[in-house]
Amino acid sequence: MTKQDVVNAIHDKTKVDKATVILVVESFMKIVKDTITDNKAIYLRGFGTFSTKLRAEKKARNIKAKKTITVPAHFIPAFKPSKAFGERVKKLKVPKEKK
Repeated sequence: MTKQDVVNAIHDKTKVDKATVILVVESFMKIVKDTITDNKAIYLRGFGTFSTKLRAEKKARNIKAKKTITVPAHFIPAFKPSKAFGERVKKLKVPKEKK
């Protein structure tokens, strides 16, 4: 699903004009990005938490150059779904393998 699909779905459910929906969706995304880059979390009850996680420093291998490099510790964005949301996803049916 793309951002435009989200806008269309919200428009269909709320009947709010698309220009307003686009502004709201883009504003929400900007607020999430700005908050996360300030190393703060956003908690949305019943949905989940947007936050950062610290990745530890590690050694990696550059196969072409045949060298070991050090990847410094860094933060990554993370999302942890709420318990109810996580349980709902767990109940999805696993598709059967194709032969």
